[in-house]
Amino acid sequence: MENSGLTVTAVSTGSIAGETGVEPGDSIISVNGQPVKDIIDYRFLTADENILVRLCKADGEEWELEIEKDFGEDLGLDFGAKSLGRTRRCGNRCIFCFVEQMPPAMRESLYVKDDDFRLSFLQGNFVTLTNTGDADLQRIVSQRLSPLYVSVHTTNPELRVKMMGNPGAGKILDTIRRLVRAGIELHAQVVLCPGVNDGEELKRTVTDLSSLLPGVRSLALVPVGLTKYREGLFPLKTFTREQAVHVIRALEGWQNACMETYGHPLVFASDEFYLLAGFSIPPAERYADFPQIENGVGLVRIFMDNFTELEPLLPENLTSPLHITLVTGKLAESILKPLVNKLNNIDNLKVELACVENNFFGKTVTVAGLLTAGDVAAKLKKDWKDRGNGELPGTVIIPRVMLRTGEDVFLDNMTVFELQEVLGVQVKVAGEPAELLNIITGVRPPTY
Repeated sequence: MENSGLTVTAVSTGSIAGETGVEPGDSIISVNGQPVKDIIDYRFLTADENILVRLCKADGEEWELEIEKDFGEDLGLDFGAKSLGRTRRCGNRCIFCFVEQMPPAMRESLYVKDDDFRLSFLQGNFVTLTNTGDADLQRIVSQRLSPLYVSVHTTNPELRVKMMGNPGAGKILDTIRRLVRAGIELHAQVVLCPGVNDGEELKRTVTDLSSLLPGVRSLALVPVGLTKYREGLFPLKTFTREQAVHVIRALEGWQNACMETYGHPLVFASDEFYLLAGFSIPPAERYADFPQIENGVGLVRIFMDNFTELEPLLPENLTSPLHITLVTGKLAESILKPLVNKLNNIDNLKVELACVENNFFGKTVTVAGLLTAGDVAAKLKKDWKDRGNGELPGTVIIPRVMLRTGEDVFLDNMTVFELQEVLGVQVKVAGEPAELLNIITGVRPPTY
């Protein structure tokens, strides 16, 4: 079937494309004779100084545009939400897959499992590379789609096939080596499952990947997340404190060895491991350049350091009394308690910490990012009822991580406004210590 190209949804005023007569509704078919299948093709092919653009107008007329421009200069076209075309779906049946553990009747997008190397390049999504063929690998190399984020889980071929429920999953190390030799930088993750890919299997994985430094730039160890919706699935258990301690101790040894040999720690544990083990969060220098923040690696350290920088701005008192309830998940309790104690040293300020248990997904899920508005509301209303003195906070502050990216919607589809209506008090959102400080004290920290 002939390539239909990318359909233009908007043209910037005064842009190269606008001056040559390109309009919304036109389709970019090829550039310099090469088909344009998605936004990555478009960006790669239009980077040159001299390009020949073949397009199809909305009425079916075909044009060819010879364009001379500066290298990398944008043509001024937007292709909207469909700029990638159809997203590749995951064909694996991983024993730990979180999507397979979702409760019924949630919004449809939460059940979608993408596994698309293009999203890995554009957005940092982790991909397994099990559906990536030779032509895809050649494209990654030729278009320099780097860095990529790869879910490795284990480098043992037989074990990876078992863990991912895919007979083609065992070739991961060969694929990674091929990409690294071609100069593609990779960031890897291992979802650790007790008794499955930890212990000696994890040691093997770390050894294999560390030999590929600096091509493999980071490896994050993330504990498996298990909900209460696992009937009929592979029997797995969460990490105990003792097991988490063992992981951290082993990781420290690997980090030290990698630092001595390569000058880079390579292996990082998610914050959840340190909190579960009861260990202090490592200093910033142990996180190198924080390569996997989106994977929960080093977020707590950044939060703590940012709060420390802002402490000198905390006032000694507020001009009028203020009662705040700060909401979080069970996991972060030990981190936030000292911060709350410091805030409570401010005269006229009362801050309470509400650590919410996850009844929606199950009590083994302890991170704030998977809490629902329903669980938050139930916890706070019970606390206020049990207190019995009728005193309610003036403001409830929730962490931004509880909400869908760019929106004010929780996992259970309740909005911040709806939560506010249920609670009968003001609800505000804070993502960083600076936002928290501004909400509580009105002080807006300087930006540099």
